[in-house]
Amino acid sequence: MLSVLGRTNGDPSVGCGLTEAGRAQARQLGRELAAERIDLCVTSEFERARETADIALEGRETPRLVLSELNDIRFGEFEGRALTDYRAWAHAHSPTDPAPGGGDSRAETVARYVRAYRTILARPEETILVVAHGLPVRYVLEALEGHTPAAAVAQVPYAQAFRIDAAALGDAVGLLGQWAAAPAWSGGAA
Repeated sequence: MLSVLGRTNGDPSVGCGLTEAGRAQARQLGRELAAERIDLCVTSEFERARETADIALEGRETPRLVLSELNDIRFGEFEGRALTDYRAWAHAHSPTDPAPGGGDSRAETVARYVRAYRTILARPEETILVVAHGLPVRYVLEALEGHTPAAAVAQVPYAQAFRIDAAALGDAVGLLGQWAAAPAWSGGAA
């Protein structure tokens, strides 16, 4: 709901379910994945991620794993404010600068995402559905193309499946891990 309003939500304790449009997107995702075997579903702690998974996997007995490391970035004083305000701040600051007011730095957020993806890669299940937020998805998609994190990144469509095999994900996570060890902004979309 807050994303529709262009507002930030990086606190999983703040209830923020899907809108009717979001539920429709989750149902469409479920239809898209209906013929695919899914051995495990991994989500963040956020209500909107768990609700998307519930709708997309309705009628399936798919085990769930909640990884807090996949949580959205903590926005600090930007929590609940316009996403454009946070993006302007992030674009003007180093990746190691934490968001004022107790927020995360982008570097520590990427390192957290790397830990989450390494946990997923270590799982024995063959096919894993990850329902996460735009930033961890975008960073992996960019890393698949050989790009490291940028101060400004393009959003990903809501509830869209991106099929990535374990080897490619491992390579992307490796690149993100290297970046997190020595973070510096690369170019990127606004």
